[in-house]
Amino acid sequence: MRWGIAATVAAAAVGAGAAVLVIGRRASERMVSPVAARKRTGGPVVVQSLGAGRVTFTRSPESARPGRWAVEWGENGHAVVEEILHADAQGVTRRLVRADRGTLVPGTVVRFTPRVYLGDPLSALGLPFTETAAEGELGALPAWYVDGRRGTWVVLVHGTGADRQQALPVIALLERLGLPSLAVTYRGDADAPPSPDGLGHFGETEWRDVEAAVRLALEHGAGRVVLYGWGVGGTVALQTAARSTWASSVSSIVLDSPVLDLPATARRGAARAGYPGAAAELGALAVEGRTGVDLADFARIADGTDLRVPTLVLHGPDDPVAPWRAAARLAGRRPDVVSLQGVPGGDHAALWNADPAAYEELLRRWLTPFL
Repeated sequence: MRWGIAATVAAAAVGAGAAVLVIGRRASERMVSPVAARKRTGGPVVVQSLGAGRVTFTRSPESARPGRWAVEWGENGHAVVEEILHADAQGVTRRLVRADRGTLVPGTVVRFTPRVYLGDPLSALGLPFTETAAEGELGALPAWYVDGRRGTWVVLVHGTGADRQQALPVIALLERLGLPSLAVTYRGDADAPPSPDGLGHFGETEWRDVEAAVRLALEHGAGRVVLYGWGVGGTVALQTAARSTWASSVSSIVLDSPVLDLPATARRGAARAGYPGAAAELGALAVEGRTGVDLADFARIADGTDLRVPTLVLHGPDDPVAPWRAAARLAGRRPDVVSLQGVPGGDHAALWNADPAAYEELLRRWLTPFL
């Protein structure tokens, strides 16, 4: 079906080959470029009014989301809001948890973001940590290490468009459980070596950097390792578990909104970047062409063919980036090791934000047998 659409697009583009290439390249940019992926997304929302411990926003899908979110504005404005106190057609009033950077005033244009915590484990959570690095094939890969009394370490792999800060809410829970955590970087990150071609490869090359982090954990006392990844970071975790020399040391995997259907995610990414319809199809084809990802091998990993350890998949049924059906397919193919948990209202790679308490309880129950 997809290739039939592609053929139609290609046929319609005869005589305009250069334009087709330009459209495809532009439509694919956010998916393949780590720098482009880090740009903020989400529609603007306006602050209507403020009161004691509350703020009212214009109504939008973002301002009406359940859970705990940050709002950002200007160069470094940052505040955190929580439950909805009142909502009508004109606006949404939420509890204001804190405004830690900048000043919110009526008329401020903000964007909702899952980045509730900013900084490092000490500045954001009050947790002592060590700045360390894994030695990858391209150079040093910085990582945060938070100590714990258990012998199982959790290696945390952020997703596309994010950085180690994405792991901060989970690091707080892991510390309470006594599990050491290692929040890692990989090629293409702002503080890690660049990918040789400047592109992301959806885990096909990045897994070797996470393997280096697993090796670092084992060399420094880890008995076993849990791999934990968000979005494409989940795909990287699956690749690592399937291919690493130290895969036998992996005791469990946790995947938050994993990207398991690359063509579908590429089409959705192009559409979200403003290239819908036929342009989105061109963008998906450009993603495949520019990165050279082996789709057959990617599908094998995504279907759990090589999966050997218990795996928790947390996914939003309405995920706008990674289709739910791909997560359901993985769970259906490997019910012996995969547990799929839907998170209603959860945005892509931001499931903790939808209901922090419920998310943490799911995670606590899953991890307890591996303590």
